[in-house]
Amino acid sequence: MIVKIPHPALTSVAKPIALIDKKVLSVIEQLKKDLVGSKNPKGVGLAAPQIGIPLRIFITRPLEKSKIEVYINPQIIWQSETLVEIKRPERSEGEKPSLRRDKKLEGCLSIPNIWGYLKRADSVRLTYMDIEGAIQSQEFSGFIATIIQHETDHVNGILFTKRVLEQGGKLYTITIDKKGEETLVEIEI
Repeated sequence: MIVKIPHPALTSVAKPIALIDKKVLSVIEQLKKDLVGSKNPKGVGLAAPQIGIPLRIFITRPLEKSKIEVYINPQIIWQSETLVEIKRPERSEGEKPSLRRDKKLEGCLSIPNIWGYLKRADSVRLTYMDIEGAIQSQEFSGFIATIIQHETDHVNGILFTKRVLEQGGKLYTITIDKKGEETLVEIEI
């Protein structure tokens, strides 16, 4: 089950994993189940702290048809100086327009209906342990780089809302107007 703010696991630094055992594999299976089960909005990544477990694990699935990737003990070791707003993949055929997608807003499954404009590094290099226990180093760019940064922040106890405010941005909620269309409403802080 995905926990919501103000759950303490969301703002605590998660513990590193020394050994991939049955407990760790169980956490990964729960992450997969909860990510696939997220519907409105659909999640593209999920970290163990988001299910209340303070371990340094996260998974990604940028598109519904994408394979779920697992990252254990992730650490961003390099990031580009170029900052960009979220770069989502193009809408699939028949998909309805949505402020969440079309306005390049970042959100979080643990902070329901709160959105913000956030610039993140266009490219990052991540070191991590894979599910077999091997240490990997990989570079990511575009939408997956945004997901990697968001989820790495989670295992470091940092929420995207903090990043938005650090950049002098505003937070929004999405409401449905009388015509049934989505409208952004700024949240007073």
